[in-house]
Amino acid sequence: MTGTARIVLIHATPVAMAPVHDAFAREWPEAELTNLLDDGLTTERARQTELAEELTERFVDLVRYAYRTGADGILATCSAFGPAIDRAAALLPVPVVKPNEAMFRAALARGTDVGMLATFAPSVPTMEDEFAAEAERLGSPAKLRSIVVDSAIELLRAGDAGSHNRLVAEQAPRLSGCDAIVLAHFSTSQAVERVRARVSVPVYTAPQTAVLALKEAVHAAA
Repeated sequence: MTGTARIVLIHATPVAMAPVHDAFAREWPEAELTNLLDDGLTTERARQTELAEELTERFVDLVRYAYRTGADGILATCSAFGPAIDRAAALLPVPVVKPNEAMFRAALARGTDVGMLATFAPSVPTMEDEFAAEAERLGSPAKLRSIVVDSAIELLRAGDAGSHNRLVAEQAPRLSGCDAIVLAHFSTSQAVERVRARVSVPVYTAPQTAVLALKEAVHAAA
């Protein structure tokens, strides 16, 4: 890589776009960003209990296309496609970063009792698997306690960020005994200040940690 890093962001929902752009503006403003959006991925994923092979390949094809555009690094912003991201990362010679891995590492550094606030239920099983794998890799006996905030994401998609943030924050005290809390999705990060106002434990969001992880990986590969 020479000059400015070319980063492709892969989105499965429009509500993930603003949070990650804000994180890049803060943490890596010199990166050159391109966005690929297939919002049909979220629609199809919501119909599946487990991530189907056909949808996995569809996601992998999108990552392959991102690489062919000249990407120095690729960041997937949707938390419901972990196995597909892993498959794509194994195929490509540039860093392909999952949305939550770095966030989980940060939370695990705080202790063994981690809480998660999610708004898209189909993503939770794969995220819990990813958390368990990261905990095992780090030799931690940590457990993840998940709460799905019903209807919050529909409000956000309808443009009512205030109500989304309020609903997410209202559930935060249920996890106040945890060592750390993570906000599951890039879109959920918009509620971080309201969540932090309701609890005294550290609260982590995916966009900032993912951007920093990708920046480190791209520079290491240069």
